[in-house]
Amino acid sequence: MSEALSHMSLHTYAVVACGTLSREIRHLADTGLLDGERVFFTAPGLHEWPKQLAKQLARQIHRAQEAAGQIIVAYGEKCYMDLDTAADTDVFLRAFGENVARVRAKNCVDMLADAEERARIAEGAKVYWLTPGWLEHWDYIFKDWDAAKANETFPANDKAIVLDAVGYFDEMTETEPEKILQISDWMKLDLERHATSLERLKQLLCECAQRLEHRCDAMLASPKPQRGRP
Repeated sequence: MSEALSHMSLHTYAVVACGTLSREIRHLADTGLLDGERVFFTAPGLHEWPKQLAKQLARQIHRAQEAAGQIIVAYGEKCYMDLDTAADTDVFLRAFGENVARVRAKNCVDMLADAEERARIAEGAKVYWLTPGWLEHWDYIFKDWDAAKANETFPANDKAIVLDAVGYFDEMTETEPEKILQISDWMKLDLERHATSLERLKQLLCECAQRLEHRCDAMLASPKPQRGRP
């Protein structure tokens, strides 16, 4: 992260994020980057239910707009897809105005480690990537999946890796080891933890804030239309 970005504070911004990132976002609020009163979450894993996602995302953005003048949305490019029109997350967000912008990432996994970093971690293996939020809300996210869909999806990979920047996997190992085994058995994959940091997520949030500032500056600098004389 550049020196300018590393010294940014995002307390004047509101953040709307998927619930799968709640632990990471809350940690950034606890450590001072964000204002915890201006953080809003949708339910986790709503990419499985686009209509519910659209409804919850719209509601949380409206709440965020009441709390702050500029809103950062921590959602991936394809996390929302309108099944009728193929409109993606960015198309959906345009309806909320220039004070709403999305972080430049494909999904929550990409917000914790970019493609280059994931390739390094994978070491040539085909990996099904997870975040702590996916483990925490596993039963909810995959509630509509049957064994056939699971068997078609997960065993096509060599293993599953959890990108953990908040120590949740170790916490589960101590308090809910049976849940880790249950998830691993259902996926038919070994489940591994890879310790990562929140630096990429912080950078994405700060870059998004900069884009919002540039938009605001451009709007203020643009000439106002002249009224004609009566």
